Formats: sequence, structure tokens, C-alpha cells
Amino acid sequence: MISLIVRMQISLKVSILNGIVMGGGNGVSMHGRFRVATENSVFAMPETALGLFPDVGASYFLSRLPGFFGEYVGLTGARLDGAEMLACGLATHFVHSAKLPMVEAALCDADSSDPVIISSIIDQYCEKPSLKEQTVYNRLDVIDRCFSQRTVEEILSALEREVVDQRDGWISATIQTLKKASPTSLKISLRSVNCFSLKLTLLLHYQIRVGRVQGVSACLAREYRMVCHVMCGEFSNDFFEGCRAILLDKDKNPKWEPSKLEHIADTTVDRYFSKVKDEDWEDLQLPTRSKFNLPPHVIAKL
Repeated sequence: MISLIVRMQISLKVSILNGIVMGGGNGVSMHGRFRVATENSVFAMPETALGLFPDVGASYFLSRLPGFFGEYVGLTGARLDGAEMLACGLATHFVHSAKLPMVEAALCDADSSDPVIISSIIDQYCEKPSLKEQTVYNRLDVIDRCFSQRTVEEILSALEREVVDQRDGWISATIQTLKKASPTSLKISLRSVNCFSLKLTLLLHYQIRVGRVQGVSACLAREYRMVCHVMCGEFSNDFFEGCRAILLDKDKNPKWEPSKLEHIADTTVDRYFSKVKDEDWEDLQLPTRSKFNLPPHVIAKL
């Protein structure tokens, strides 16, 4: 709900991302118009390692990254620095942290909600950082070839073919990261980012992938359904097991169930996107855009 409120705000918000940008921090910043990264920024959505999925409207903003970079970031939980955030569009500006007090003072002095004025103020202090030599963003060709595949199994197969051809340590590490994550989380996360029209009778596919054709409201409502199913534990208790292994006992050895991708039927994945069959679990009811006097740039994204 907070993510939708941020998106619907008439007065513009500037998010200063000077540190870790994860979890709720993504929800309150990524849906805003101005997102300022620094050399201290670290973005990640590591939910699949916890038995969850990228939420807070991530199926909306990850699905709009270049190529299939959103699938890569959402499934692997990869960490991005400020320069990478700017390059892929997660950040709109990059400002060195030492200049942040000046940016904040200038914005306060301007006291304006005009996006042109706000942008011009931030532009006075921003810079274009260089990407690190080993940045994952320079591997977009491999990412697109592999993470454009229809299923998680096919993504892994494509990565394994690449590692045979290239002997690349990054590809091997990516494969291991995916194999350590919750199989259920990987499958429902992938379904939430895109849409493939294979046939008229086969409409929506694979959380990051569905998000490509939906507005923020629809993405949040769908993610709410998904998290209701996760919390009910009707199909899997991976989220509780992930919290135990990573956050509580910290043995970093979760016992996922089902333990293998091939043990999870498409019909099971489908059920995460259906309404919970329990009167105590209602669908998320979001306000419609017709109830608000919103500017065109906001309406277009709802």
C-alpha cells in the first residue's frame, strides 16, 4: 500500500539512496520519480534465498529494466552498486555523498514540486560514474541469452551451456546461487515479471514477467495474493524455513520442500496467483485512479 501511495503522490518525492536499498527501502523509493544513488548505494532483492519472492511492487520496476536484467536481479538477489543502479535505471541520478547536504539544502530552498526545477537542481550536483571493470552490467548479452528463457530449468540449462563455452567464474557463481535458492520461490518469482502470448488460450506466464504488462496497482494486488499463499503455507513452508536458516539459527542451510525444481508442477505455481480460498484472507482492495486528481505521468503507471 505504501508503494502505491508513493506512486500516487502529487507532490514529488526525492529518494536519497545513500546506503543499503533492500526490502521496504525499495518499496518507498523505487516507485518515486527521483532516485539519487551514491558511491555508498547497495541495491538487492535477495528474497528467493529466504523462500519468498521480490515484492513491494518489484514485479513492476524489475520488469522494466533493460532486456532481462530484471529477471537476473530478481532471481539471484545480485547486489548492485550506485553506478550499476544508474546504468540500469533503478536510479535516476548519481551524486557523491559529500554533496548530498548541498542537494538537500538546494531542494529545501527551492520549495518546489515542479519536476523540471527539481531535476535541474539535482543535475547541478550529479555526475556520471564509471562502471567497475567486472560489473555484471557488462554481461547483458549473456544475461539476455540465459534469463530470457521461459522456465527456471531452461535458464539453468542455458547458463550451464555458457559456462562450458566460456569457463567464466561469474556464470558458475550464478548457477550456484540459483541452485541454493528456494525452488518454489524461483518459479513464482519468474512468473511475476513478463507476459508471453504463446496462444490465445495461454495468456500469462512467469511474477517478474507478468509485471511487464501490468500497472503498479495490479502488480501490488497480485503480489499480495502471492504473499498470502506464502504465509498460509498451503503449498510450501519455504519462507519459514528460510527465515530459520538465514535469520534465526543462521546455519545458512535451509531444507527446501519441494527440494527440486522438477518436483514443482505448473499447476502448483498457478495457485500462488489465485485468490486464497479462505474468507479470512481477502484480496487487496486498492483505490481506483478515478478517485484522485492525479497528473498524467502518475495515471499512466497505475
